[in-house]
Amino acid sequence: MKRKAGIHKLYQSPEQADEKLWGRQTIPDSRRGFLKKASLTAMSMAVGGKIVFAENMPSGLIPAILADDELPFEIPGKDPGLVILNDRPVNAETPPHLLDDKITPADKLFVRNNGIPPENIDVNNWTLTIDGESVANKKTYTLADLKSRFKNYTYQLTLECGGNGRSEFNPPAKGNQWTTGAVGCSKWTGVRLKDVLNDVGIKSDAVYIGYYGKDTHLSGDPEEVVISRGVPISKAMEDESLIAWAINGEDIPLMNGYPLRLVFGGWPASTSGKWLERISVRNIIHDGPKMGGDSYRVPCEAVPPGAKVPDENMCIIESMPVKSLITYPKTGAQISEGRTLNIRGHAWAGDNRVNEMHYSIDFGVTWKKCQLEAPANRLAWQHWSAKIDFPQKGYYEVWAKATDDQGRSQPMIVPGWNPKGYLNNACHRIAVMVK
Repeated sequence: MKRKAGIHKLYQSPEQADEKLWGRQTIPDSRRGFLKKASLTAMSMAVGGKIVFAENMPSGLIPAILADDELPFEIPGKDPGLVILNDRPVNAETPPHLLDDKITPADKLFVRNNGIPPENIDVNNWTLTIDGESVANKKTYTLADLKSRFKNYTYQLTLECGGNGRSEFNPPAKGNQWTTGAVGCSKWTGVRLKDVLNDVGIKSDAVYIGYYGKDTHLSGDPEEVVISRGVPISKAMEDESLIAWAINGEDIPLMNGYPLRLVFGGWPASTSGKWLERISVRNIIHDGPKMGGDSYRVPCEAVPPGAKVPDENMCIIESMPVKSLITYPKTGAQISEGRTLNIRGHAWAGDNRVNEMHYSIDFGVTWKKCQLEAPANRLAWQHWSAKIDFPQKGYYEVWAKATDDQGRSQPMIVPGWNPKGYLNNACHRIAVMVK
């Protein structure tokens, strides 16, 4: 099948794409469709073999083998396998099979920038200022001060872009069309934000903290702030909330915030400010750039796809939803009939913990339990694995589903639509051919 238009572009209207490509007929209000014999033959030819359990395949679903569309791009200090989504500012995601390490290597951590990183960084003279309406004493620390005056801590912390998975929403949402790779869990070293806040003294009316970085706005205007977000004081005062200078024991890569950044595990990565130079302690919800409108906010209540939502009906994203990723094997794997397939991956659940992990090979009709490891520490992702025996030759899709400690599971299809395509935690799936 020729894909000059691009499979994702065709599937911006899933049902129409199904009809155009395969001739699938969909019953209104039904997530299953009927494939005619000729249509099933066409789809089987496209994926390279018989689709086992085809009768269970939801309508409007791009076969995972066709959805894999990697474009190599090189960023200094990063693995050449990262996929670029934007070059001004630089944004790049990591294909799932490159996230197989239990601790994400720095060169494989996704890049999400809003502006241009600072140049000619002088680490010896880098400072961090703590100010705001709700501090008792404004203070400025050098990087050396932070390292020597406060106890250092290291945690594995999961960072995920709020828009990870945006490419699957319909109608399409504006922004970088992330698939699954804007996530990682590295080992971060720094000082606890709460220790620094306690050192300056925060007033009883403190509500929020807002950060400011040294990146430059795309306009080139040095006075225009690129992004200034933050978190409530309760999140700022958690043990795992860090002002970090190292990742996996080494300097943070420039594209990920060198030499200093915030790290708030389990919340949208946009709260974890990079190239950190100032933290303002506020007596109101922080009102910096990208804190209002539809930036990192979703409708407080469910809305129809494509709806216009007033600002007052939008809520700030806080803890990220339960989610998982298959990191081995790479989608498109082929095995011989009768062989057992070992699969593995990671699962995470924002501020919560993952309690169970399941997989399906029949498009979600039945699920089997995976082995799930405990997290290395709070807010670290958890590793899971399973062994799969396939009943016959043909094309399969392996789907992964995590359930958190509140009983919330990943949906099999894209969850509630929102204007900016945030919080897609639909099941990850890969293609497997048994020959």
